[in-house]
Parts: sequence; structure tokens; C-alpha cells
Amino acid sequence: MNKKIFIGLAWPYANGSLHLGHASAFIGADILARYHRLAGNDVLLVSGSDCYGTPIAVEAAEKGIAPSDIADKYHQEFQESLIDGLKFSYDIYTRTTTDHHSKIVQELFLDLYQKGFLYTKTENALYSPFLNRFLPDRFVEGTCPKCGYDSARGDQCDECGMLLDALELKNPRINPKVLKRVGEVSENERRLEARPSEHFYLKLTALQERLEEWVENTSAPWRKNARGFAQGFLKQGLQDRAITRDTDWGVPIPLPGYESKRIYVWFEAVTGYLSASRLWAEENGTPEKWKEWWCNSDAIHYYVHGKDNIPFHTIIWPALLLAEGTLHTPDHIVSSEYLTLEGKQFSKSRGWAVWLPDFLKSFDPETLRYFLVVNGPENSDSDFIWAEYAQRVNGELISTFGNLVNRVLSFSKKHFPENIRFPVKLDDESMELLRKAEDSFNKVSKLIEEGKFRSAFRVVLEVAEHGNRYVHGREPWIKIKNGTARDEVESDLAVCLHLIHSLAVLVNPFLPGTSEKIHTFLGLDAKSVVWSYPPTPKAISVVEYAPLYKKIEEAEIVTAQEKLGRLE
Repeated sequence: MNKKIFIGLAWPYANGSLHLGHASAFIGADILARYHRLAGNDVLLVSGSDCYGTPIAVEAAEKGIAPSDIADKYHQEFQESLIDGLKFSYDIYTRTTTDHHSKIVQELFLDLYQKGFLYTKTENALYSPFLNRFLPDRFVEGTCPKCGYDSARGDQCDECGMLLDALELKNPRINPKVLKRVGEVSENERRLEARPSEHFYLKLTALQERLEEWVENTSAPWRKNARGFAQGFLKQGLQDRAITRDTDWGVPIPLPGYESKRIYVWFEAVTGYLSASRLWAEENGTPEKWKEWWCNSDAIHYYVHGKDNIPFHTIIWPALLLAEGTLHTPDHIVSSEYLTLEGKQFSKSRGWAVWLPDFLKSFDPETLRYFLVVNGPENSDSDFIWAEYAQRVNGELISTFGNLVNRVLSFSKKHFPENIRFPVKLDDESMELLRKAEDSFNKVSKLIEEGKFRSAFRVVLEVAEHGNRYVHGREPWIKIKNGTARDEVESDLAVCLHLIHSLAVLVNPFLPGTSEKIHTFLGLDAKSVVWSYPPTPKAISVVEYAPLYKKIEEAEIVTAQEKLGRLE
């Protein structure tokens, strides 16, 4: 019976372009989805653009445009980068600004409110007499109570890194970015004062024991950083958290009297996994089908995201699901560590980044998929170094995998243009080579299902390495030149081509474009691939051929390095 596999990929925040760090955290979701589909399982891979939140509102105020203009721009760019560029195989990629999403968020809000997991509390918040409104934390700046930095944000001090409540700031005032389009404003007009404001809180304290039990009893593999964080966070004791904010940018609260407030992004955005699933079902004309994944204890749920999203996927979202009581909670937590760039953190303000749209204009996305698998921050922080990227693509992907495919296919096409007959009987070395390929399927399956993508791809490369040694030892170019062992050459090439067919299947979850090319070269249907060792053919043909990859030249790397630190 086919398994129901749900894969929730973190929703990128639509206030700026994606960089390579985002891609490194996201790629595992597509590997999982492609593998499980090939294995015959029913996959639902969902994600979308996270379009609410105060950073977008701040930027919009600074530029004098609507927040939706910023969200629209980056939502479109995300689709181009992730779907058109990196070929992520989403079943649905949506956004949080749809009416459908608001409806599902509000339904969950009311359900939890009626069950007693949401309550109201009045506390002081910062109010602007000049703007005649309460301000969310990102609209506020002031003096950090810890280090004295005079321009700390309302949620965090960029100087010392301290997480803040806006009320902790000394001399709180309106963030000047918010007033940029207003004109000259006096210091007195910028001042803020504390006034009482009523908000809804999630009763996390009532869910402490259930979350502890859930974390301890979850048998599916979690990445070490995720389990360690969740256990440590729960050990400290949960605190109730506000789930609404004083803002007009977000999902409205579905109760009268709160028209100037919105449901906060950390409650609203994670609910996108559910709303996207239900939207997918509706758009496919099967409005109840989402329940096959969400109301099914036998389903398997993966959540794929970066390290900064661990709290939301191991504490907040599970808490909401446990409070709701009928929906499937996460099984596998596939959380990455951080990717740095040439030894430094990515920084938009310093221009220290490799933006995904720019990368995809200059380099083959298959090479980036490869590098982020073999050198990504799977279990520890990793570094993207341009020179290493070129060295590993040229020295591993091209010289090992690409070289095997290139020389076997080009040689076969040249000397056996019609077809190559598969031998009736294989010698021991040939049987051993193909046995390694066949055995690798179970190995790769297990590793992918456990979220160990680097190790899984290493198995694939080892098969290619065995193939290269086989070709080198058989020396078909010498045999064909002598003209005395054509049948033997044909037999050797048939074995190699069958091995390459196997590799085309094995590599599919990681490098789908590469897999499609190889299938096309062999005259095979790339859309009918299944996850199994291919049946032995009577004959194999090379119908067309071209190099799989282009070597990365040193000049290209120098040009890319020179762009670092340059502000556009």
C-alpha cells in the first residue's frame, strides 16, 4: 500500500531575494519529494511565500508603498528561483495573503479560543500620539538596556544581539524608517508612551506536558539540533505567548472589537502548511482529499527548514496541532545548520551575499543542487567558497559522474550507432559491478528517508567510481582499434550503459535535470521512472548525446568573487 507522505517546506519571508543559505536549507524537501514519488508513495509537498510581518510593513512605510507591493514582487521572484530555476517540485506553492489562508487561520484561531487555549490579557504597549496608533516592535527604536546602543530595534539590539521587548528600551521612539515619507518630524513627535493594549495569548503552559510527551515519544529521526533545542526549551518551562499584534498588516482577528489588531505571523505563518494543503485539495476538485495526509495516523510528515526555524516547527506548530487535537503532528524534523559565505555570515546591508536569482543567471542550477548536497549545512555549519564550488563541481561531479556518462555514451554512439546488444552471459566482474548498482538502491532509500542526503549521494558517486574503474580496466578504445574483439567491446559497453541507466534513476532525486538528460540520451521515457534497479534490456541505444555539464572556468569564479561586498 502506498504511503501518504506530507512534506512541509519552510515559507521564505517575502521582504528580499533568496540567497544560497535559503537554498541549502530548502533542497532536502525536493529530494524527499522526488524520491518518495519514484518509490510509489503519495506525496504532498507544500510551501509558499510568508508575506505578513512587520519587516515588510517597515520597508513599505520607508518606501511609501503598500506592503502588498513588496510581497508581490518577492513572491514572483521566489517562484522563478525555486520552481523555474532549481526545479523544486512543489505540489502547491502559495502565499499567506490569500483569502483562503486567512479563512483557515481564523478557523484555527476560533477553535483554540473555544477550547480555552487562547485568552486575552491587557498589558502596556508603546503608543504614538503623533500617529495615533500602537506600534509593533519593528516600528520602534530606542536605547538598548544592556549595551546602551542608541538605535536598538524594538525586538532585538543589532549591536549586542540581545532579544528585547520594545517596552524594555530606554527613550523609545518611532523608527525613522517609518517616518521617512512623512518629512521633518521633531524628536517630541517621535516619542512613544506606554498605554494599555489588549491581546490574545496562546496558553503554552497548558500544553507543556503534552509537548514533552510528544517530543520524547517521537520515534522518527530528528536532526540533532532540533531535538536538542526542543528538549532544552521545554526544560526551561514554557511561557504563554501573545499571538496578536497592533498592526493593520496581517490576518484579521475573527472577533468583534479587535479591528486594529492582527493575528501575529508566528501563529499565522505556520498554519500555512494546513491552509496550503486544503487549497491544493480544492484546486484539484477534491476538497476533502487533504484529510488523507492530515487526518491519517499512518501518514508520515516531514518538515524541512533552517536552524532559525527550529522553534516554530518543534514547539509552536506542534503546540497548535496538539491543542486542536485531530490533526497529524510532525514526524521527521529535517533542520539544517547555517551556511556562511567565504567565512562570513550573509549580510544584505554589507552586500555580502550570493543572491539566488543572480547565481541562476550565470551557473547551472544542477551544479548548485550538487554542491549544496555534498557541502551543505546538514549536521554542522558549512561555508560556501567560490573556489571550492568550482573545484568540487569540476573535480567530482564532472570528472567522476559526468566523465563516466560522457565517454561511454560518446564512444557507444560513435562505434555502435544503431544499438548495443546486451550479452546473454556476464563475467564475474561485470556481474559484480551491476550488483553494486542494484544494492545501492536500498542504501540510498534508507539514507534519504532518514534525511541523510550527503551520505546518500556519496553512495551514488561510489557507483559511478566503480563504473569508471571498470571502463578503464576494460579499455574498449584499444580493443576497438585492434578490430579483433568487437563483440567483447559491445558486451562491455552494454554493461556500462545499463549501469548509467541505473545511475540516472539513483541521481533523480538530487539532480532531476541530469536524470532527464540521460534518459533522453538513451531513448528512455524520463517521466516513467520508478525507484528500482532497471530490468535488464535486450539491447540499448544511444539516440543522442551531449556533455552533461560545462566546466566552470576560473574567470567566472573571479568575476563572482569580485561582486562580494558590493552594494547594488
